[in-house]
Amino acid sequence: MEESISGFKVRGDWGDVVEHGERITHALRDAGTHDEALEDASLVDAYEEWDEWRPKAHETLESDVSEKTADQASVEEGKGEKAGKNPDEDIKTAGEKLSESYEQLEEDDPDAAVDNWKESIDYVARAADSASRKALRRVEDTVYQNVMTQLAPYYFDNELVSANIQQSARGVDNGEQFVFEVNVNDDELKDHVSDRLAEYDDEIDRWHVAVEKDTDAAEAIEGAEPPPEPDEESQSTTN
Repeated sequence: MEESISGFKVRGDWGDVVEHGERITHALRDAGTHDEALEDASLVDAYEEWDEWRPKAHETLESDVSEKTADQASVEEGKGEKAGKNPDEDIKTAGEKLSESYEQLEEDDPDAAVDNWKESIDYVARAADSASRKALRRVEDTVYQNVMTQLAPYYFDNELVSANIQQSARGVDNGEQFVFEVNVNDDELKDHVSDRLAEYDDEIDRWHVAVEKDTDAAEAIEGAEPPPEPDEESQSTTN
């Protein structure tokens, strides 16, 4: 592993990439970033986003990581989309609110008229926001597929972690080789991660990469139960 001001970098095969992501994730857990008791809930969300995106042993770069990168980079849903409303519905509602506002003016109820007028404006704004976000996503998809995949196609960025993976030239055995760089954005937390990574190198003989289990066969056998999930401490073997 190479450590610099830009982060923690490894060069190697897919197993090296997966192991690097796991080590950093364990170091972040050790710092408590996954603890739901934290006052800053956004940090917990950021940790979970990273844990979801980081490369896994059963995944591939071109398919799984590429798809997760596109999802993570996409424009978030606006209020209208989260409410399950499309722009046409919000425009219709805005018109109804505006009609109610005029009726209330005629009924000499200016306060209610103003309230409905404000709601009408809010629905128009929400419709415009939803339409804009959908248009941006269409542009994003085109840009991602045709431009970003030629530059730095596999990247991740949130308030906790910034990372990118690039495929390099094939190794001596014609195996795929990768460069995976991860940076922890908070300097104090980055120092903690650096210390923990150094301790892993000193204390752990062999890192056991987590592999997704296929439990279908076991469950198909009468009376059999799927094997238990390993705990956090089962990832390594110490001296």
